[in-house]
Amino acid sequence: MKCRLQKILKLSGDKASIYTVVNLDTNESLFDLFLKENNITHKDEIQNIINRLRVIGHKTGARINFFKVNEGELGDGVCALYDDPKKKLRLYCIRYGNGLIIIGGGGFKTKNIKSFQEDSKLKKENYLLRSLVKAITSKMGDKEIKLVEKGAKDDFQGNLDFELTEQE
Repeated sequence: MKCRLQKILKLSGDKASIYTVVNLDTNESLFDLFLKENNITHKDEIQNIINRLRVIGHKTGARINFFKVNEGELGDGVCALYDDPKKKLRLYCIRYGNGLIIIGGGGFKTKNIKSFQEDSKLKKENYLLRSLVKAITSKMGDKEIKLVEKGAKDDFQGNLDFELTEQE
């Protein structure tokens, strides 16, 4: 998938920058797809997640207690954001400290699923972000991208276009 990281200006603020992944073939972001897929069946949870993202961007930063961490490989920052630990709607993210997050897609994790790998949709969304982390890390190593501190928040600078491959 050809994609680009794009900052979401309405959600980003003085405390954290919030980015999403835009599919360059469809010109639609993973976050927009997540909203479309879940807005009718999980409207309250969607609104709570959007409110949480605004709070992260403008008031608190990306505090670790807002996320279910270790949803990816060790140390890669892939995590899940949810409005309440008792709720089952998951939005997969990559957390770069308190100052920047990249939000991807996600879905509903039913009670009979113990781990996201048991659901093909959740697995696909999670593994896409794992692939993105590897691509970002590679570009950072090649100095094509850098993370720049701007007060309490961080921003990416450089080439934010990627070619991602699906991984298992």
